[in-house]
Amino acid sequence: MTAKPLLTALLPLVADLSRELPEGERYRRLLQTMRALLPCDAAALLRLNGEWLVPLAVDGLSPDTLGRRFKISEHPRFEILLSSPGPTRFDSDSQLPDPYDGLVAGLHGHLEVHDCMGCPLFIDDQPWGLLTLDALDNERFERVELDALQAFASLAAATVNVAERIERLALRAEDEHQRAEIYRQASGQQHKEMIGQSKAHKRLVEEIKLVGGSDLTVLITGETGVGKELVAQAIHAASSRADKPMISLNCAALPETLVESELFGHVRGAFTGALNERRGKFELANGGTLFLDEVGELSLSVQAKLLRVLQSGQLQRLGSDKEHQVDVRLIAATNRDLAEEVRNGRYRADFYHRLSVYPLQVSALRERGRDVLLLAGFFLEQNRSRMGLGSLRLTGDAQAALLAYNWPGNVRELEHLIGRSALKALGNCRERPKILSLSALDLDLPDVSTAVAEQAPAQALPMVSGDLRQATEHYQRQLISACLERHQRNWASAARELGLDRANLGRMAKRLGLK
Repeated sequence: MTAKPLLTALLPLVADLSRELPEGERYRRLLQTMRALLPCDAAALLRLNGEWLVPLAVDGLSPDTLGRRFKISEHPRFEILLSSPGPTRFDSDSQLPDPYDGLVAGLHGHLEVHDCMGCPLFIDDQPWGLLTLDALDNERFERVELDALQAFASLAAATVNVAERIERLALRAEDEHQRAEIYRQASGQQHKEMIGQSKAHKRLVEEIKLVGGSDLTVLITGETGVGKELVAQAIHAASSRADKPMISLNCAALPETLVESELFGHVRGAFTGALNERRGKFELANGGTLFLDEVGELSLSVQAKLLRVLQSGQLQRLGSDKEHQVDVRLIAATNRDLAEEVRNGRYRADFYHRLSVYPLQVSALRERGRDVLLLAGFFLEQNRSRMGLGSLRLTGDAQAALLAYNWPGNVRELEHLIGRSALKALGNCRERPKILSLSALDLDLPDVSTAVAEQAPAQALPMVSGDLRQATEHYQRQLISACLERHQRNWASAARELGLDRANLGRMAKRLGLK
């Protein structure tokens, strides 16, 4: 590529550097320009986070890729790219496994990547992450000049630097200390990351940031399996107590006779079996945070004793008259409607009001839209690593089934479903595959066809019965048609709303008979 076309392609990105854009939009433009400059089937921007690579933006890869977290030691191509000072192109016959095998969007049969190149990004001379390009044609990058990728990588690093500077300025304006603490905790605890891009998820994250820096008591509510304990951990990590312990107690897991001992501790001889003196959860959490899960299960008598501790910070171990002073921030969680419990006389009103100083509702998974695919990607990558597979992916009908299902068990149900389905699918293979694809049949979700029918527009044609593939294609046809109508047949806008690459949307529409 000559200097003039290269400059022409890069000028819009240079102009973007002085514009105020959302981070996601800035990165999307970056990858779209790179694919125009260096034709490929897929591109990705990944941030280095300790021993992991975290996808920030993808173009041409399946949506669940954004939820995956790639452990560098398990992906030799990523290791090589990160250790190189500049661009690297892998030989088309390289036997090294490709992290993106099976993840190129819109494919059903031809799944393996055959041409791959990438470049590390450096900010202030420190490794920041990677840009990667992949193609299904094994000769696609033969004529690509690595200097062109290096030039683009330099501009990409500048784009990332600008985006991060803008973000830092915004965070500092709101609450510099609080947000810096959140970032430090999030970057250091990969396994506790909260994944999602839906409005409901972003709203929750903002509330966590808001209340995290305070010492207010928080009551987390939501259905079983939505991740209330994860939210509690995030609140603790965002607080000034983050370097102190967070102690947890499941109030439903203990008989009432032991709850007091667990909370307040006991002295020797306080009850049969109390052979030694023991500190309770409050004393263990002194200076830090106490998380009480299933707080709706506490008896009225225990509620009264807890109320005293919350009001005065003083407690007595069971069987002792000695007062102990504690400084504890309380976070509680329940899947019950405690206000209704109060009205029915099953819960103390004063204790309820003391708990719900800052109520925080966690949305059900069915209310989070396409977050289900990101979370599925996270669990797929976990199971791929655990099972020693080259790639673990979802077929198109499996993605449609996940989006159509109602998720009564929420994120926990999704996690168990992915693990169970992957194990069963692998067990059904005569030979161990390099790429294992999970179909809708492998997921075996109950009443998925009914769920798809319920989500279809009211004016839709009758659902095809008895054939899951036809049913999901029928739903996809309706979804794409409705989206195109909303955007006045603007294919690029429709593709953005659907989370698809424009070319892939075109191919899908053609296959479904919409073109």
